[in-house]
Amino acid sequence: MRRSDQRRDAVFVNYQRDVTGRPLEELLGEARPLTRELAAGVDGHREELDDVIAAHVKGWTVDRIAPLEMNVMRTALYEMEFTETPAEVAIDEAVEIAKEYCGAEAPKFVNGVLGAVAREREPAK
Repeated sequence: MRRSDQRRDAVFVNYQRDVTGRPLEELLGEARPLTRELAAGVDGHREELDDVIAAHVKGWTVDRIAPLEMNVMRTALYEMEFTETPAEVAIDEAVEIAKEYCGAEAPKFVNGVLGAVAREREPAK
């Protein structure tokens, strides 16, 4: 299974957790290692990730963001902050997931928020 598919699966696991309240382990079932790592990482750092997202949305509050879009951004942000995945890769993957599964405006929104975080965290040149 491709890494892209495992990222998508991690997004959906956390999305399902949000909308159903089911335990993460139950939703993970026999998930692949990357899916497990990302889903558990997002779950363990949810508050911190949400704070970073909230600080970078313009004219929105986190509670107004659709749960699927929120989990797309959480997963990408987790990868950017806590793994060796380059920010560009995490952002590209998030935008692709948003294009396929979210509303028409979601890819631009996701790219804008994650891009702002990445620019802020870039080392000074």
